[in-house]
Amino acid sequence: MLEDINKWLNMDLSYDPDLKEELNKIKDDKELMTDAFYQDLSFGTGGLRGKIGVGTNRMNVYTIIKATLGLASFLKKTYKDNISVAISFDSRIKSNLFAKIAASTLANENIKVYLYKELMPTPCLSFAVRYLKTKAGIMVTASHNPSIYNGYKVYDNNGCQITDKFAKSIYEEIKKSDPFNYHLASFETYFEKGLISYIEDEVIDNYIECVKKTCLNKEEFNKDINIIYTPLNGTGLKPVLRALKELNYNNVIVVEEQRNPDGNFPTCPYPNPEIKEAMALGLEYAKKFHADLLIATDPDCDRAGIGIKINENEYRLLSGNEVGILLLDYILSMRKKYHQLKDGSLIVKSIVTTPLANEIAKDYGVKTIDVLTGFKYIGEQINLLEEKHQEDLYVFGFEESYGYLSSSYVRDKDAVNATSLIVEMFCYYKDQNISLNDKLNQLYQKYNYCLNTLHSFNFEGQSGLQKMQNIMLDLRSKEKEFCGLKINEVIDYKNGVNNLKADVLKFDLANNIQIIMRQSGTEPKLKMYFFIKEINELKAREKEEELLKNINLYLAKF
Repeated sequence: MLEDINKWLNMDLSYDPDLKEELNKIKDDKELMTDAFYQDLSFGTGGLRGKIGVGTNRMNVYTIIKATLGLASFLKKTYKDNISVAISFDSRIKSNLFAKIAASTLANENIKVYLYKELMPTPCLSFAVRYLKTKAGIMVTASHNPSIYNGYKVYDNNGCQITDKFAKSIYEEIKKSDPFNYHLASFETYFEKGLISYIEDEVIDNYIECVKKTCLNKEEFNKDINIIYTPLNGTGLKPVLRALKELNYNNVIVVEEQRNPDGNFPTCPYPNPEIKEAMALGLEYAKKFHADLLIATDPDCDRAGIGIKINENEYRLLSGNEVGILLLDYILSMRKKYHQLKDGSLIVKSIVTTPLANEIAKDYGVKTIDVLTGFKYIGEQINLLEEKHQEDLYVFGFEESYGYLSSSYVRDKDAVNATSLIVEMFCYYKDQNISLNDKLNQLYQKYNYCLNTLHSFNFEGQSGLQKMQNIMLDLRSKEKEFCGLKINEVIDYKNGVNNLKADVLKFDLANNIQIIMRQSGTEPKLKMYFFIKEINELKAREKEEELLKNINLYLAKF
């Protein structure tokens, strides 16, 4: 650590002058310096993600150069020649700079780069990789994290986030790279040489056409509904509004305070549509303009959250699982109506997503594939189908964390696709005098109520990481009882279950309660997913409250 600190202190840090200023401010603070330098920012299947700032454990231009050199080395060993990479970026602080530094690093390694000329959503990056037939893709984003974070996601030649095998190989190359003894020319120099090109508008045009083709209702229906939309100061504004307009949904009002790209996210410090506070301003707009539907997309526009009107001045925010089962049932019912369900049709969902999806799919004669947490594993399943020329068997994939995809034109969750389908579904049911709330209650009545909630517990810094590891170790020692509840079964995915292997633990407890526990791969959090079956939501919430109280008492011991 001291070697790294001295290296940074003696460098001019000219690629980003802000770093020198920050280093001078914290260099005499042992705690801050330790947190900034105690480790290299980890690279995994989610790429890099961390706080923006100076140090080896931070997102900065040198972290980007180091990772990109590793990626370049991996690509050269894998493909030998004709290598190209697509790059996109979101609205976060320094995203544009990081994208240009990554592009310059690749160009310096004689790798052709296609860069979006302005910020674009994550699904547009996945689409560009496939459309331009590049060997990899880079998305500069920290998704829905607070403004102090940024990230760097790597995609394979299928437009899918890299999985474990590729991440390990790239990481081995990253460890060999040295960003401090590496010199870049200016971005403009590489651009003039033709090593970097901007992605043409035709790529976006084709992407929007693919989104429009995912719509299912082939009959005339009333599209005159009032929609409030917020991109939460991210990338969604242009593609979402364009898709809705071209689909003839014309009554869309944008939340003005959240319209333009702004990495500080001034009105919602945690720009995640899963969080009620991020939806607060949108709800105010919905009430003010008597909207039928509120839709929010996160900063890189791969997640979508919605609010629906319950009565004249009351709105309900739906969870990712609730939107997921509504979309799933709608998609399957429309495909059945138009004879588009084939033998072998399937859906894909993560193990932490509601089990009601399995039951709905089964009713339509559709297979469910459960995968580990992370949409890359859903993308991987589409890749496997594509290898067998069976990608048309893929019907829908979703995660409880507000990620949805209803076609195979990209390999990541797509909030532009999700928004278009949500609006269509809303209109379809409205024509039958059925609200989404009514439809949801019909599904619960048919398949029984299941409360699915996610609870995240923060463990910052080096000490927090050790605490999480100790907690997972202790949980694995449990055999008979946890938080006052009898353990019926323990499923440890660390040992491998149905070809799924990860540091994930599942407890099947008494009283129809299940908990899945894992460490986040992108944030300093221990995540617990509750699945509570009951006769109604009130009873389930009572169980949840008691369980959460006991879990907090348990965690306080560490």
